Amino acid sequence: MTSKAHIASHQGTSATHWDANRGCDSLRRTVTVATAETAITIDRDSDVTVPLVVDLDSALMRSDHLFETAFLHLGSKPQALFATLRALTHGKSALLSFLSDAGCFRPGALAYDTKVLGLLHLAHDAGRPIYLASSANESDVGAIANHLGIFDGFFAATSSGNQSVSTLVQRLADAFGVKNFDYLGSDAKNLPVWNLARKPIAIGPSRSLANSLRNLAPDAQILGFERASLNCWGRQLRVHQYAKNALVFLPMFAAHMFDLASLVTATIAALAFCLAASACYILNDLVDLAADRAHRTKKDRPLAKGDIPLRDAVLAIPVLLSLAALVSLSVSVAFAGVLAGYFALTTLYTLHLKRILLVDVLTLSVLYTIRLLGGAVALGISLSPWLVVFSLSIFVSLALMKRFVELAARIDAKLPSPENRDYENVDLGMLAALSAAAGFNAVTVLALYVSGYGVSSLYTRPDLLILACPILTYWIGRALILAQRRQMQDDPVVFAIKDPMSRLSGLAMLAVFVAASC
Repeated sequence: MTSKAHIASHQGTSATHWDANRGCDSLRRTVTVATAETAITIDRDSDVTVPLVVDLDSALMRSDHLFETAFLHLGSKPQALFATLRALTHGKSALLSFLSDAGCFRPGALAYDTKVLGLLHLAHDAGRPIYLASSANESDVGAIANHLGIFDGFFAATSSGNQSVSTLVQRLADAFGVKNFDYLGSDAKNLPVWNLARKPIAIGPSRSLANSLRNLAPDAQILGFERASLNCWGRQLRVHQYAKNALVFLPMFAAHMFDLASLVTATIAALAFCLAASACYILNDLVDLAADRAHRTKKDRPLAKGDIPLRDAVLAIPVLLSLAALVSLSVSVAFAGVLAGYFALTTLYTLHLKRILLVDVLTLSVLYTIRLLGGAVALGISLSPWLVVFSLSIFVSLALMKRFVELAARIDAKLPSPENRDYENVDLGMLAALSAAAGFNAVTVLALYVSGYGVSSLYTRPDLLILACPILTYWIGRALILAQRRQMQDDPVVFAIKDPMSRLSGLAMLAVFVAASC
């Protein structure tokens, strides 16, 4: 480690040094930051001759550099998971060095806080010296400084080891002196640095941290930029996707088990799937950070946008899985085993299978069918082979439709074939054909089932069930046409939930089965 700060302009940056002859001794500016929910007005009164030091991990980025780099690396090279874990066993410095040597770091793919960047650009335009501070490797921090082009220098870890808070305090004191710089951060680890600074500035701190900071420095500036809200977490947990877990109830309805005990058991099983699915969604978004930030709609996901810190998301995964395990064990050990298999297959899909041609859509259809299996195991009943085949067929169709919509969006935007999927733009027509074939195969399976003798023991008027076939044919055909017209969202299941005609088709199917039972 070195005690010398990198305070010179780096080659390739547009950093500007303060010139006293520019005729401005103070910066007095009101900055209004607009968000979708509210607008925050910030009064700033700072001497522009005083250097402003910004914490990379807790202020400039709404996440952590180490987590960002690790998951960007994992997203591009999933096979490097075990090598990454081995590096982690040797400590944070070894992991940072490993990730830096892997050449996966891309400063343009990081989630910077746009509000903080706005303030820094104002200070930079006024000629204020701005420096970046981080415990990350100096090559990475330097790349970020060069990429943003507003920093006069940076403080970072060297190849000899990690930069601790105490080391940073000493380096700042050596470079600027005590009380001769302002420091912007948002984490409790910054308290020793704030104590050394002339003016502490905190971005969206917790209430306890804000109180501690005010006790330390009564003139500390608290900027109330909002952090992760309940709405953000709801979107990250994909609460709207919980409708997929209604499949857990299907075996109960297919077996005509309409008693209260079965309903309660199936509800608990569905809750367990919701918790496990949310953990899987978080893991998937962590691995797909770079791809999501380049996607037309996924770039607004909370993790990709930086609305939820990656560290919080990582911690949420074991919490959700623990809750899912407890809930599933309250149903039965066998059901807990099904849920564990669901999580294992989803994780394998996230890390590897989704990159293999057609294997990805087959895996997705299996994951939907596992929900049916979970419902059957929870209730202690056998899952009908007809229901399994029908489920696999219809969900292969929907998965292929989803790939069609994603690929069509890339073609319309004149983008090249996706790097994180094993499909090429020329495959668009074949995806539509395969989706149609799988969907109408599901109609055939349904027709064979309702025409068989087995249904007579469950339905008083089984002849009415054949009416379900034209309804399903209509829905599949309409969905394919709307996808071709670019009128469908990325996920056909979400489309089906929101689309009025899809809901009407579902109610019509339900009415057919109810009428056949009466």
